Amino acid sequence: MAKDAKPAEEGVEAPPKKSKKLLIIILAAVLVVVLAGGGAAFFLLKKSDHAEDEETAEETAKPAKKKDKKKEKEAPPIFINLEPFTVNLIPETGDQYLQVVLALELDDPAAEGDLKVRMPKVRNNITLLLSGKKASELLPKEGKEKLAENLKDEINAVIDPPAKGKAGEAPPSTGPVKSVLFTSFIIQ
Repeated sequence: MAKDAKPAEEGVEAPPKKSKKLLIIILAAVLVVVLAGGGAAFFLLKKSDHAEDEETAEETAKPAKKKDKKKEKEAPPIFINLEPFTVNLIPETGDQYLQVVLALELDDPAAEGDLKVRMPKVRNNITLLLSGKKASELLPKEGKEKLAENLKDEINAVIDPPAKGKAGEAPPSTGPVKSVLFTSFIIQ
Protein backbone atom coordinates (compact mmCIF):
# COMPACT_ATOMS: atom_id res chain seq x y z
CA MET A 1 0.00 0.00 0.00
CA ALA A 2 2.87 2.25 0.57
CA LYS A 3 3.78 1.91 -3.08
CA ASP A 4 0.23 2.76 -4.08
CA ALA A 5 0.28 5.87 -1.93
CA LYS A 6 3.42 7.28 -3.53
CA PRO A 7 2.08 7.28 -7.11
CA ALA A 8 -1.07 8.94 -5.88
CA GLU A 9 0.96 11.58 -4.12
CA GLU A 10 3.08 12.14 -7.19
CA GLY A 11 -0.05 12.53 -9.30
CA VAL A 12 -1.37 15.14 -6.92
CA GLU A 13 1.86 17.09 -6.82
CA ALA A 14 2.42 17.10 -10.59
CA PRO A 15 -0.69 19.07 -11.65
CA PRO A 16 0.03 22.03 -9.37
CA LYS A 17 3.53 22.39 -10.88
CA LYS A 18 2.06 22.46 -14.40
CA SER A 19 -0.69 24.87 -13.43
CA LYS A 20 1.86 27.21 -11.81
CA LYS A 21 3.90 27.24 -15.00
CA LEU A 22 0.77 27.76 -17.10
CA LEU A 23 -0.41 30.51 -14.78
CA ILE A 24 2.97 32.29 -15.00
CA ILE A 25 2.94 32.07 -18.81
CA ILE A 26 -0.62 33.44 -19.02
CA LEU A 27 0.15 36.30 -16.63
CA ALA A 28 3.30 37.18 -18.56
CA ALA A 29 1.37 37.20 -21.85
CA VAL A 30 -1.39 39.39 -20.37
CA LEU A 31 1.20 41.75 -18.94
CA VAL A 32 2.92 42.07 -22.33
CA VAL A 33 -0.40 42.75 -24.09
CA VAL A 34 -1.43 45.35 -21.49
CA LEU A 35 1.92 47.13 -21.65
CA ALA A 36 1.91 47.12 -25.46
CA GLY A 37 -1.65 48.47 -25.56
CA GLY A 38 -0.86 51.13 -22.98
CA GLY A 39 2.24 52.22 -24.86
CA ALA A 40 0.38 52.39 -28.16
CA ALA A 41 -2.45 54.39 -26.58
CA PHE A 42 0.05 56.79 -25.00
CA PHE A 43 1.80 57.49 -28.30
CA LEU A 44 -1.46 57.87 -30.24
CA LEU A 45 -2.98 60.24 -27.69
CA LYS A 46 0.23 62.24 -27.46
CA LYS A 47 0.33 62.53 -31.25
CA SER A 48 -3.34 63.65 -31.54
CA ASP A 49 -2.87 66.22 -28.75
CA HIS A 50 0.14 67.59 -30.60
CA ALA A 51 -1.86 67.76 -33.86
CA GLU A 52 -4.70 69.59 -32.08
CA ASP A 53 -2.23 72.07 -30.62
CA GLU A 54 -0.87 72.77 -34.11
CA GLU A 55 -4.39 73.23 -35.53
CA THR A 56 -5.31 75.59 -32.70
CA ALA A 57 -2.15 77.61 -33.26
CA GLU A 58 -2.84 77.81 -37.00
CA GLU A 59 -6.46 78.86 -36.44
CA THR A 60 -5.50 81.63 -34.04
CA ALA A 61 -2.91 82.90 -36.49
CA LYS A 62 -5.43 83.10 -39.37
CA PRO A 63 -7.99 85.91 -39.58
CA ALA A 64 -11.59 85.18 -38.62
CA LYS A 65 -12.76 85.38 -42.25
CA LYS A 66 -10.70 82.37 -43.25
CA LYS A 67 -12.06 80.45 -40.28
CA ASP A 68 -15.63 81.18 -41.37
CA LYS A 69 -14.87 80.08 -44.94
CA LYS A 70 -13.43 76.83 -43.63
CA LYS A 71 -16.63 76.18 -41.67
CA GLU A 72 -18.72 76.94 -44.74
CA LYS A 73 -16.74 74.45 -46.82
CA GLU A 74 -17.20 71.76 -44.19
CA ALA A 75 -20.96 72.24 -43.89
CA PRO A 76 -23.00 70.22 -46.38
CA PRO A 77 -25.19 72.23 -48.74
CA ILE A 78 -28.87 72.66 -47.92
CA PHE A 79 -31.32 72.19 -50.78
CA ILE A 80 -35.01 73.06 -50.73
CA ASN A 81 -37.25 71.67 -53.47
CA LEU A 82 -40.13 73.91 -54.52
CA GLU A 83 -43.45 72.80 -55.93
CA PRO A 84 -43.68 72.91 -59.77
CA PHE A 85 -44.60 76.17 -61.48
CA THR A 86 -46.76 76.19 -64.60
CA VAL A 87 -47.25 79.59 -66.26
CA ASN A 88 -48.36 81.06 -69.57
CA LEU A 89 -45.50 82.72 -71.40
CA ILE A 90 -45.82 85.91 -73.42
CA PRO A 91 -47.29 84.63 -76.71
CA GLU A 92 -45.06 84.67 -79.79
CA THR A 93 -46.58 81.94 -81.96
CA GLY A 94 -49.76 81.07 -80.13
CA ASP A 95 -50.18 79.90 -76.57
CA GLN A 96 -47.01 78.71 -74.93
CA TYR A 97 -46.54 77.32 -71.44
CA LEU A 98 -43.60 76.90 -69.12
CA GLN A 99 -43.46 74.20 -66.51
CA VAL A 100 -40.44 74.43 -64.25
CA VAL A 101 -39.40 72.73 -61.01
CA LEU A 102 -36.82 74.54 -58.90
CA ALA A 103 -34.42 73.60 -56.13
CA LEU A 104 -32.84 76.30 -54.00
CA GLU A 105 -29.37 76.01 -52.47
CA LEU A 106 -29.20 77.83 -49.13
CA ASP A 107 -26.09 78.92 -47.28
CA ASP A 108 -27.64 78.84 -43.80
CA PRO A 109 -29.91 76.19 -42.24
CA ALA A 110 -31.80 78.93 -40.38
CA ALA A 111 -32.85 80.46 -43.73
CA GLU A 112 -35.06 77.44 -44.42
CA GLY A 113 -37.51 78.61 -41.78
CA ASP A 114 -37.57 82.16 -43.19
CA LEU A 115 -38.18 80.76 -46.67
CA LYS A 116 -41.09 78.58 -45.54
CA VAL A 117 -42.71 81.47 -43.68
CA ARG A 118 -42.53 83.69 -46.78
CA MET A 119 -43.32 80.95 -49.32
CA PRO A 120 -46.62 82.45 -50.62
CA LYS A 121 -44.88 85.72 -51.48
CA VAL A 122 -41.89 83.85 -52.98
CA ARG A 123 -44.20 81.74 -55.18
CA ASN A 124 -46.12 84.85 -56.26
CA ASN A 125 -42.97 86.72 -57.27
CA ILE A 126 -41.59 83.69 -59.11
CA THR A 127 -44.87 83.24 -61.01
CA LEU A 128 -44.92 86.93 -62.00
CA LEU A 129 -41.30 86.78 -63.13
CA LEU A 130 -41.79 83.60 -65.17
CA SER A 131 -45.02 84.75 -66.83
CA GLY A 132 -43.27 87.90 -68.06
CA LYS A 133 -40.84 85.91 -70.24
CA LYS A 134 -40.94 84.81 -73.87
CA ALA A 135 -40.10 81.27 -74.96
CA SER A 136 -37.37 82.60 -77.27
CA GLU A 137 -35.64 84.21 -74.25
CA LEU A 138 -35.64 80.97 -72.25
CA LEU A 139 -34.66 78.40 -74.88
CA PRO A 140 -30.88 79.09 -75.06
CA LYS A 141 -28.61 78.12 -72.18
CA GLU A 142 -27.75 81.77 -71.51
CA GLY A 143 -31.44 82.57 -71.12
CA LYS A 144 -31.85 79.85 -68.49
CA GLU A 145 -28.73 81.04 -66.63
CA LYS A 146 -30.01 84.63 -66.66
CA LEU A 147 -33.41 83.43 -65.43
CA ALA A 148 -31.76 81.51 -62.59
CA GLU A 149 -29.90 84.66 -61.49
CA ASN A 150 -33.11 86.74 -61.70
CA LEU A 151 -34.96 84.14 -59.64
CA LYS A 152 -32.18 84.08 -57.04
CA ASP A 153 -32.27 87.87 -56.72
CA GLU A 154 -36.07 87.86 -56.49
CA ILE A 155 -36.16 85.20 -53.77
CA ASN A 156 -33.36 86.85 -51.78
CA ALA A 157 -35.22 90.18 -52.02
CA VAL A 158 -38.26 88.55 -50.41
CA ILE A 159 -36.36 86.71 -47.67
CA ASP A 160 -33.81 89.44 -46.88
CA PRO A 161 -35.02 92.77 -48.36
CA PRO A 162 -32.11 95.06 -49.32
CA ALA A 163 -31.90 98.70 -48.28
CA LYS A 164 -32.73 101.26 -50.95
CA GLY A 165 -29.77 102.92 -52.68
CA LYS A 166 -29.34 106.63 -53.46
CA ALA A 167 -31.16 106.49 -56.80
CA GLY A 168 -34.05 104.51 -55.31
CA GLU A 169 -32.81 101.30 -56.88
CA ALA A 170 -32.18 98.27 -54.78
CA PRO A 171 -28.62 96.94 -54.98
CA PRO A 172 -28.18 93.34 -56.13
CA SER A 173 -29.53 91.22 -53.32
CA THR A 174 -27.22 89.16 -51.26
CA GLY A 175 -29.17 86.70 -49.22
CA PRO A 176 -29.38 83.15 -48.05
CA VAL A 177 -30.07 81.67 -51.50
CA LYS A 178 -26.74 80.76 -53.11
CA SER A 179 -28.16 79.38 -56.34
CA VAL A 180 -31.35 78.40 -58.12
CA LEU A 181 -31.26 75.01 -59.83
CA PHE A 182 -33.69 73.76 -62.48
CA THR A 183 -34.71 70.16 -61.87
CA SER A 184 -37.26 70.25 -64.69
CA PHE A 185 -37.71 72.81 -67.48
CA ILE A 186 -40.42 72.27 -70.14
CA ILE A 187 -41.70 74.77 -72.70
CA GLN A 188 -44.71 73.84 -74.84
